[in-house]
Amino acid sequence: MNSKVLFIYNSFKLFNILNEIKHNINFEIYKVDKNDFQKVDIDKFKNYLVITTTSCDGIENCIKLENLPLKFNKLIEKLNISFLKNQYNNQSELMIGKYTLDLNSRKIIFKDISLNLTEKESDLLLFMKNNEKVSLKELQKNVWGHSSGLETHTVETHIYRLRKKILKNFKDNNFIEHDKEGYYLN
Repeated sequence: MNSKVLFIYNSFKLFNILNEIKHNINFEIYKVDKNDFQKVDIDKFKNYLVITTTSCDGIENCIKLENLPLKFNKLIEKLNISFLKNQYNNQSELMIGKYTLDLNSRKIIFKDISLNLTEKESDLLLFMKNNEKVSLKELQKNVWGHSSGLETHTVETHIYRLRKKILKNFKDNNFIEHDKEGYYLN
């Protein structure tokens, strides 16, 4: 399945035009009316867009095309830009336990409290989120790009400072844990 999906809502002429040239566009297309769209499990699509010539009826990621006719290359450009925006927004927020990590703004958020992170702190949390338990050497290599033979306390210092920031802002002393096998997120 393609990572970009375009739903053409209540506009079968537009669907027929795009369907004729579907081998030249970089997204899947589906025609839907109001009843069909209510049956779609939209959560299974990571990057979708809905276009219509009528009304969006409160549908998320929907664009109402106005000022028709529209040049084909302008339409494709508009769609591609919208897909990029959706992808950017979808990749932005990750859940790490009870926290939301916003990669675009480099913040960690819990309820209405947010904490600004450095680029390395964001990278560290992202790497730890994607790995159950990580050793000091793995963090040196994968987050900082240090060789395994290098003697440094960079990782420990960053983790120490990040723990202090999280404790101060969120009163959470157990977010980053450590045992003899390595570091992990709690």
